[in-house]
Parts: sequence; C-alpha cells; structure tokens
Amino acid sequence: MQNPRLASRYAKSLIDLVQEKDQLEAVHNDMLFLQQLMKSNRDVVNLLKSPIIKADKKIKIMNAILDGRVSSTTQVFVTLLINKTRESALPEIATEFSRQYNIIRNISVVKITTAAALDAPVLDVIKQKIASEVPQQIQLETAVNPELIGGFVLETADKLFDASVLRDLQDIKKQFSQNIYVSNIR
Repeated sequence: MQNPRLASRYAKSLIDLVQEKDQLEAVHNDMLFLQQLMKSNRDVVNLLKSPIIKADKKIKIMNAILDGRVSSTTQVFVTLLINKTRESALPEIATEFSRQYNIIRNISVVKITTAAALDAPVLDVIKQKIASEVPQQIQLETAVNPELIGGFVLETADKLFDASVLRDLQDIKKQFSQNIYVSNIR
C-alpha cells in the first residue's frame, strides 16, 4: 500500500457519507466490484496510474466502465478522486473501505488455504467451527495452494494457524539441521 493514511481517510469519509444517505450496503458492493475489476483487469489500474492521460479522459472512461454497474454515489466519488489527482489510490481506498465496513458490521474475514479445493459441506463445517470460537460474523475466503501438499493454513486478522504438511516437513528439516548430536552426516 503506497499511502495507507490517505486510503484510510478517503474510505472513512466515504463511509460517513453513505451512512448518512443509508447506502452503505450498495456502496460496499460497489467497492467489491471495483476491487474485482482492478484485480482482473490490469488496464484499469494502468489507466488510473497513468500521468499521460488527462483527468477529463479518465473520467469519461471510468464513467463508461461504471455506468449502470455502480451507484451514482460511487461514480461521483471516483470522479472526485480523479479531479483531486488521487485516482491511483483507488485500489487501496476500495480495500480500506471493505476493511472498515467489516469493522462496522462486526465481520471477521477468515482465509483458509488448502492443497485442494474444498467442497461446500466441508466449508460449512469449518465455518460453523470457527463461528463457535469467534464472537463475530465469519466471512470465509478460500484459496488453493498445491505446495501445501496436505492440511490447511488458517488466517485471521491477527492470527495464523499452519497445519499443513509443508510446514511439518520444514519443521522436520529444521530439526535435522540443528541436531547437535550428529555433526555433518555427509
């Protein structure tokens, strides 16, 4: 993140505005859409960060992309960012908006990474187990990393639980390399 303070301030201001207008859910969905758009389409990020493209051209392009897909409040906010030459911070602002939204709604984001994709019944069991341990609502994000070999890695905002085979193998390797009773096997 280039400027977390800037992202936090703009996100907080937008949250305050949309709470007054009772549009928090709609704008949160818009921010999720913007995050997905910028992750899947690198050209949009390059457009926003380009110093060569003029502000009025950026506004026209972004309005064409966002028209009918996001609320008017979000479109006005994006236009404001472009006019203030802060459009390059839009990815960070959208991420920070989601983080602050989760705090307001008492939602805890939990990411589980496994070696193979998990099916819905297994995810439901995991979500129920986590919900019994955590007082907040749970938003479960999944990822697949075949390098884990087996097991899982569970991440929350402030904790990491690594129960993967890869981690176990790394621990065994570390123990063998630190064995004080055997010096240089080779």
